[in-house]
Amino acid sequence: MSTDKIVACPQCRQPVAWGPQSPYRPFCSERCRLIDLGQWADESYRVPVSGDDPMRELEQL
Repeated sequence: MSTDKIVACPQCRQPVAWGPQSPYRPFCSERCRLIDLGQWADESYRVPVSGDDPMRELEQL
């Protein structure tokens, strides 16, 4: 009895079974995986930083 968890594709929101039958998980397809990779490469996604200046912290070391 296999009950794979169902997750939403981060790109198109279609349901995807989280298991070996889904080679592109958490994406539903290679297309969605490549779209996401392209968005990272284009710097569409950004990781927020704290209000402090990170370079200032390095200069104090």
